[in-house]
Amino acid sequence: MAATSNGKANGATRWIGTRPVRPDGVDKVTGRARFGADVHLPNMLVGKVLRSPHAHARIRSIDASAALALPGVKTVVTRDDFNDLSSEFVPAGEMLVNYRDVVRNVMAREKALFEGHPVAAVAAVSEKVAREALALIDVDYEVLPHVLDVVDAMAPDAPLLHEDMITAGVEPAPTKPSNIAKVVEFKLGDVAAGFAEADIVIEREFSTQPVHQGYIEPHSCIANYSEDDQAELWCTTQGHFVVRGHCAKLLGMDVSKLRVTASEIGGGFGGKTVVYLEPVALMLSRKSGQPVKMTMSREEVFRASGPAAGTRVWVKIGMTNEGRITAGEAVLKYQAGAFQGSPVQPGCMCAFAPYDLDHVKVIGYDVLVNRPKVAAYRAPGAPQSEFAVESVVDELAKRIGMDPVELRLKNAAKQGTKAAYGPTFGPVGLVETLEQAKAHEHYRAPLKPGQGRGVASGFWFNIGGETCATLNLGEDGTIALVAGTPDIGGSRASLCLQAAETLGVDVERIRPLIGDTSTLGYTFLTGGSRTAFASGMAVVEAGKDMIRQLCERAAKVWDIPVEAVEWSDGEARPAGSNAGEFDPLSLADLARLAGKTGGPFVGRAQINAQGAGPSFGTHIVDVDVDRETGRVTIERYTVIQDAGTAVHPSYVEGQLQGGAVQGIGWALNEEYIYDDKGRLQNPGFLDYRIPVCSDVPMIDTVIVEVPNPTHPYGVRGVGETPIVPPMAAIANAVEGALGMRFMDLPMSPPRVLKALEDARIAEAA
Repeated sequence: MAATSNGKANGATRWIGTRPVRPDGVDKVTGRARFGADVHLPNMLVGKVLRSPHAHARIRSIDASAALALPGVKTVVTRDDFNDLSSEFVPAGEMLVNYRDVVRNVMAREKALFEGHPVAAVAAVSEKVAREALALIDVDYEVLPHVLDVVDAMAPDAPLLHEDMITAGVEPAPTKPSNIAKVVEFKLGDVAAGFAEADIVIEREFSTQPVHQGYIEPHSCIANYSEDDQAELWCTTQGHFVVRGHCAKLLGMDVSKLRVTASEIGGGFGGKTVVYLEPVALMLSRKSGQPVKMTMSREEVFRASGPAAGTRVWVKIGMTNEGRITAGEAVLKYQAGAFQGSPVQPGCMCAFAPYDLDHVKVIGYDVLVNRPKVAAYRAPGAPQSEFAVESVVDELAKRIGMDPVELRLKNAAKQGTKAAYGPTFGPVGLVETLEQAKAHEHYRAPLKPGQGRGVASGFWFNIGGETCATLNLGEDGTIALVAGTPDIGGSRASLCLQAAETLGVDVERIRPLIGDTSTLGYTFLTGGSRTAFASGMAVVEAGKDMIRQLCERAAKVWDIPVEAVEWSDGEARPAGSNAGEFDPLSLADLARLAGKTGGPFVGRAQINAQGAGPSFGTHIVDVDVDRETGRVTIERYTVIQDAGTAVHPSYVEGQLQGGAVQGIGWALNEEYIYDDKGRLQNPGFLDYRIPVCSDVPMIDTVIVEVPNPTHPYGVRGVGETPIVPPMAAIANAVEGALGMRFMDLPMSPPRVLKALEDARIAEAA
């Protein structure tokens, strides 16, 4: 079931808050939608990648002569085909990437730094021939010691991934290299003074494992490089403008010569904000003179693309006997993978953000290990740090006998709260979500014997950024809406609704399209829950631009000043009786007159969206733990979240439910398992256990609406926050069921069973 609270009455807006049929629905259910692997070109070759079997090895030499001699092989690409790049950091979603690292991640250079690291690629007339060619490439490796654990990698004697890595963010700068790429710190007040005020202080250490985003569609692309150094690229991505920039940089191209089209996307969740195959496919096409298609296998996705960071988190929180939190301190150690750039900074930003605290200190370490370079995964960095904080908050509530929702209400962030990472919050909805949780029937329902109930809150800051959109008015009065942000969660429907609301026209008369990189100005990727907010703002501005043009044309038709024309309910009308008596001109009327009044109507907007309102949510979960098998069953789950304004409530509910399910998988089963040689042992959905329908109940949702004042319709992003509370909420529920707290994830049956057996042994002793 779903519910909405605090929302504006539907009468306040015509389209915002309604639930029209999704514009991409028919194509997807009929199979017409074209995903990354669905594009085919004449004379197309197949590209395949040779990957390192070692977790850490120096590459002495690569001999591809035998592969090139194989009939049907057109070309081979190695490290020698890509120019080395100097250090240059650029945005990629909520994180930064360094081009010096990107070129080495795409194709191993001096060393292979993880099992699955690309070392060569071939283009051949068929997949069979390409695979045969890979087996003929001779790579001479010097195998080196490897390190997988974040704490082990920080040790002074740990194997170094990069011999020139000097830790940034430390004064004075270290003189010796290490695997610690960066140290970040956020401080507010004086934590020592805060802890001195506390009656109770609890400190705990937690760990989480790397997990995969779980997108069903693997990475795929097709590149076509022409003889005049222009190229086209079709790929499954969350940001085709970002792909264009990365690929042009790696291949030494002008960005204007590379046209990138985003296909439909079969899931991304942050994992498709980077490049893997795309530069390689372009290089293969450049060298062969033919189109090249590349698609990862499921095993390659697991071994070579970026998971969420594994972490070690230490948390210390002080509180009075009355339930006031006096201080919070945390140390976050995040795995970056083979190259710097873990989401430790957003992890630090989010750790204590749900609370109105005077004294906070958070230190974060970005640490290199011999694993694939991590990528974003829904609120990157936040689930791990807030899992630790929310677990300790729950333990504190139990220590003083206070209801966990009441404790959070007593300390909740609200308008005027200064966050440790800098900003002072405007209107935010955490208090409202907690009040809804407290009043919800789920929270008051009795538990069955042996069950446990957990609560946790979560936060994500949301982002805006550079965004373009156009509205093109057709001759019949219909509108083509062109956006530059790939739709990964319902944004086409959301943008249509915002355009319809602005123009005062029926939403069915608007057709949304995702433009390629030659259609629009630069538009940042879809990520950070920015699209409904930032692209929505751009669409609204484009709508206002079109309305201005429509009013000018109506004034010309009526021969009156433009100031005497107003736009209302999808029509141009005289602003008052003194403007004259004229019949209204509809969008269709003005479209028909376009040729006589000045030409086509195109509403444009190019903005750098600011003011993305942060998002808060609260989750309630009931679990049952089988004492014989250790299996944790989710019996009931409710997500309550502030959406600002739910533009399309069905999509919002889907986002809340999807985030909760992914969080359930992270809490209970998902993890990368490596052997002692650094080789991944579960590179597929048979052994890597993501939730299926039978693992979860129907997720109930409550949409709270505290409008974001910086957006014309009050929108704030919703897609990141719902993955943040589940791990802590479930851990808190398991503690309620068993009386033991799990601080290491996942709480898989073997781990739970071992803990139960250890407890029985200790009790018997």
